[in-house]
Amino acid sequence: MATITTTALKTVTAAAVSSTSATATDRATPQAGVLVGANPTVYNPQNPIILFIIQAGIIIIFCRLLHYPLSKLRQPRVIAEVIGGIILGPSVMMRIPGFENAIFPAPSMAVLSNVANFGLILFLFLVGLEVNMRLFVSHWRVALSVGLAGMALPFGLGCAISYGLYHQFRHEPDTVPISFGVYMLFIGTALSITAFPVLCRILTELKLLGTPVGVTVLAAGVGNDVVGWILLALCVALVNNGSGLTALYVLLVAIGWVLLLVFAIRPTLLYILRRSGSLEKGPSQSIVALTLLLALTSAWFTGIIGIHPIFGAFLMGLICPHEGGFAIKLTEKVEDLVSVLFLPLYFALSGLGTNLGLLNDGTTWGYVIGVIAVAFAGKILGGTLAARACRLVWRESFSIGVLMSCKGLVELIVLNIGLQAKILSTRTFTIFVVMALVTTVATTPLTSVLYPPWYQKKLESWKKGEIDWDGNRLMSEENDTSLESSFEKIPNTRVRRLLVYLRLDSLSSLFTFIALLGGETPPTTAKVHRTKMGLEPVSEGETDSAGDSTTGNLKRRPLEVHGLRMLELTERTSTVMKVTEADEDNYIDPVVNAFKTFAHLNNVAVSGGVSVVPEASYAETLTSQAEDHLSDLILIPWSENGNMSEGDASQDSFSSGLQESFIQATLENAKCNAAVFINRGFGAPTKSEPKNLSRTLSLGSHQSQLHATVPPIIDRSHHVYFPYFGGVDDRVALRFVLQLAQNTNITATIIHFITPILSIAKELKAPEVSTISTSSSAPPGSASQLAITERIGTEDLYAAAAQDTVFLHTLRDSLPSTLINRVVFVDVPTTTPLTDCLNHAREEVGQSPRNAGDLIVIGRSRNARLTTTEPESFSPNSLPGGEIRKSLGIMAEAVLNSGVKGSVLVIQAGGRGLEEEK
Repeated sequence: MATITTTALKTVTAAAVSSTSATATDRATPQAGVLVGANPTVYNPQNPIILFIIQAGIIIIFCRLLHYPLSKLRQPRVIAEVIGGIILGPSVMMRIPGFENAIFPAPSMAVLSNVANFGLILFLFLVGLEVNMRLFVSHWRVALSVGLAGMALPFGLGCAISYGLYHQFRHEPDTVPISFGVYMLFIGTALSITAFPVLCRILTELKLLGTPVGVTVLAAGVGNDVVGWILLALCVALVNNGSGLTALYVLLVAIGWVLLLVFAIRPTLLYILRRSGSLEKGPSQSIVALTLLLALTSAWFTGIIGIHPIFGAFLMGLICPHEGGFAIKLTEKVEDLVSVLFLPLYFALSGLGTNLGLLNDGTTWGYVIGVIAVAFAGKILGGTLAARACRLVWRESFSIGVLMSCKGLVELIVLNIGLQAKILSTRTFTIFVVMALVTTVATTPLTSVLYPPWYQKKLESWKKGEIDWDGNRLMSEENDTSLESSFEKIPNTRVRRLLVYLRLDSLSSLFTFIALLGGETPPTTAKVHRTKMGLEPVSEGETDSAGDSTTGNLKRRPLEVHGLRMLELTERTSTVMKVTEADEDNYIDPVVNAFKTFAHLNNVAVSGGVSVVPEASYAETLTSQAEDHLSDLILIPWSENGNMSEGDASQDSFSSGLQESFIQATLENAKCNAAVFINRGFGAPTKSEPKNLSRTLSLGSHQSQLHATVPPIIDRSHHVYFPYFGGVDDRVALRFVLQLAQNTNITATIIHFITPILSIAKELKAPEVSTISTSSSAPPGSASQLAITERIGTEDLYAAAAQDTVFLHTLRDSLPSTLINRVVFVDVPTTTPLTDCLNHAREEVGQSPRNAGDLIVIGRSRNARLTTTEPESFSPNSLPGGEIRKSLGIMAEAVLNSGVKGSVLVIQAGGRGLEEEK
């Protein structure tokens, strides 16, 4: 019995062990991963995504960290990506034992390469979208000459140096035996190509797109880019096909595909886009899917006929329409994923394939220097001579040659194709990568030296005939001032030319303000149809029998307003495209169009434009535009959401310090009068605070209140309150108030606050009062004054006060009869000007709640009479928001924090207005 039991137990145990062994053999891979000891860096062909995520994360983070210091040197991102790949590659990091096998094992590189090449196809599609052939066609003469010369000379020099490269490195491993003709064609193409995307970025950052240099380089770059890709396609076709006859067939099929794209697919796509409304509204998801499928299909076709797939994607991007900004909107849908994820992988792969250790002898370094010299000499000489032949000056011509020598990412794509086709060995590939880095890095600094902003202004004035080559003015004094003298005959500081910074969130209040400043619309008579009057048709420009014509009604020169809309230039390709197509954006931008339409209907001569610039350059752009348009006043709306973006307001308008630096920089650098407008219901209701639901207010009734119809404003009047303390800013502001009051819908109260000079001197316990200024260029009395520079005696204070009083009384006594009943002057002696100013503001402003909004006009000046006679509760240290005080002045800050219900306009004198009021 015991024997039987023992045998049974052995049998059961053996069966269990056998079952366990079988289970252990057939068991699936543990799914707990690192929790059961799995190593995520070990490459698993069945699950390659784990190691791929590690590789992509390392590459992206490393390239982003490298780009930060390089961006301070104004270098494009591709430089950081290639250098990052070189550091991660065999030149540096892969020399660490175990690094390559742990992070970049050879079996895993196929997955990384596939993802990177897929991203490259999408990127070449975006490059094709970026190329606007209309730019080439509109400047075809100079583009053709500069483009051909910029390719012919470097191509010839490349063919010359290719002889030595071919015989020196043709027997190295990882190359295929090819004829010298094919090798020469590839080297010539590699040295003659120009990086169009990087070129656009450099021109945009250097603000050269509107200059003759920028226009010429862009137009020539378009043709250069297209011809370069054609030559590269020819080279790849010759390499991939042994016989010349087969290569000819490949090229003929490629030509047929191009014709099919241009004459069949493009018209069909354009028809679909028009029917779906995508040209006007932007591409929908279905249109994006259709376009990308066409791009992938084109890439697949060029790939199967023996040409690299990137050519098909480039051709598809090239035929996409630019009408209505479709190419820009489509780029916005795709570009982030490509530029953030795919491109760093591809260019890092270029760096991983670069081994600087192979540059280990004098011969190799000689070819490095020779290739760099040929690349520079061919492009610079060719572009310079061609530009000079087109009658550009030598310095402009040299700048064009330097810009055309930019290689950038397009060169790296060409080199990678040569490496994959085994035309280039790793050593030769490294030589050309070094050349591409050097030429790209040198482009921006060389252009900045050759074509600086001061030289651009001098050259523009010289071409207009305003100065000779030495900078001496050629115009006679009479002609030089003819433009100014035409409205020097009227009051000096009257605003005739206004520059407005257009913002979507401030558009409604700007409309009201400009309509008031432009004067009243001329009265019109009731019109009668010509057939009812029995009159013959009158040709355009002639008046009817009553003498009523547009030009006849405008007895005085209308206000000239230039609206400037600024969009932020980011790292995205789409913003660069907006710059290159800026002329078209002026017609399709809804803010500019709405502004122009309103101005035309309100007796205002108007122009408008769109500038795409970095946010840090907003102030510089605004002041330079004002100088170019000879503006009398810059009007800057204060952002309702407290920052420079135009989104919905999600915070207090005065709690954010994002736009103070912009306001301060603009006011400090303005060459004319400037004004900051803070809207608080001027002509349009402000954004109301959201109300909490209560028992008597359900969600449905709350929504109905939000969407309730707002009745029209019956009382279109405005009341203006202006506290006059003296100083150059207040004198300019006083003239502006009187000009504004010429509109019959305006009433104004001007209160002169008179502060005793002796009490100020006693409080200071010193015979002198300090005034402070940020810089020598800052206007006297400006609120931006921070550093002590001079001291003014009590006698000077008396003289300044007397001058301010005489100025006020002169304007009051010469007030036109039409303004006497609508403008009131009041003198108020005070020792506490801030307190009394706020008290009077509460009495004057907001007394007519049904009118179109009241306005408080304030001079930005900061003087001793305003700051030293206040109680402690109004001392500068006790008021919150010091940044607002630096931007707008202590008076404006006090008004904004007082809760007075009225919009605020802060005026600063500058330039011609400053000189006239001294």
